[in-house]
Amino acid sequence: MKKIFLGLLIVIIVIGGIVWYVMSGANEFLKSQIEQKGSQYLGTTVSVSGVDLKFREGRLEIQELEIDNPEGFSDEDALSVDGLTFDLGNSLKEPYHVQELTINAPEMLYEVNADGTGNLIVLKNNLQSHLPENKPAEPSKEPAPLVKVDSVTVANTQLTIDFEKYEIQGIQLDKKKYEVTLPTFNAGPIGQPNGLPADEVGAAIVNNMLDNVIAEAKKKTRDLAKDKAKEKFEEEKDKLLEKADEKLKDLLKKDI
Repeated sequence: MKKIFLGLLIVIIVIGGIVWYVMSGANEFLKSQIEQKGSQYLGTTVSVSGVDLKFREGRLEIQELEIDNPEGFSDEDALSVDGLTFDLGNSLKEPYHVQELTINAPEMLYEVNADGTGNLIVLKNNLQSHLPENKPAEPSKEPAPLVKVDSVTVANTQLTIDFEKYEIQGIQLDKKKYEVTLPTFNAGPIGQPNGLPADEVGAAIVNNMLDNVIAEAKKKTRDLAKDKAKEKFEEEKDKLLEKADEKLKDLLKKDI
């Protein structure tokens, strides 16, 4: 009996070691794919500190995702997020089914250079040029598992709007750097019903995020410009009224 128990224990340890080896290898593979494909799609450096595929829990975790600003902008990150968690449910075969992805409190920078070009727009253009509908499909030399996502939620985006290098004609703003928290938005489903290659799913998620943030940043910028224009108009109106009042007083003093 003891021999049987020891034999089973050895088998369990060996299997556990194999599973650990496979999973750790998968983590490194996934990390390299995120960094390589992300950098290729966005035209700038994409990095993650680690990937943890928790097979038994049906969960994939990505730690500290960072996307560098494109060339021609500051050294700040265009996007950073502490972590991403993919709920894989009981999905064990392709297309792998992600029930929900929640991206909480990503930090994003919308920076405008002296030419009036936005960093996020550059990233979006780079991404668009690599999406399938804009590029002839090429046979992949690497494994590309199919994935479908039911829901993507992006909450509490911390957005910094920076146009210190850009002069808005005719409007002098008190400051040119603002921080705002964006409302929660949902993107998805993605890759339904038959799934898309994992890199294309990731690109679609980032593309939706960029669309939303660019729209919000432009809206905020327009609102700031409008408010300042109204303020300037009120100042000019007051000056004109003062001049008119002075002329009226001068006129009343005269003998007609």
